[in-house]
Amino acid sequence: MELLFYTTSQCHLCELAEALLVSTPMPEPIPVDVVDIAQSEELVERYGTRIPVLRRNDTGAELDWPFTRDQLLTFLQ
Repeated sequence: MELLFYTTSQCHLCELAEALLVSTPMPEPIPVDVVDIAQSEELVERYGTRIPVLRRNDTGAELDWPFTRDQLLTFLQ
């Protein structure tokens, strides 16, 4: 499994989500690709009001902010 982390610069909520992601203990590391939505009009349209968003590449499931550590761990199972 890999994750896409949809974010953009100077996004306080994105910083909070990133801090939670980094500090959550996981049994094994999960690769995370950071995607700045500002680089694509399509991504801005899709995620502009929802970021930060985590997306699993294996299932396509998405987790929108706000989320807790428990919700994150459930999402990653």
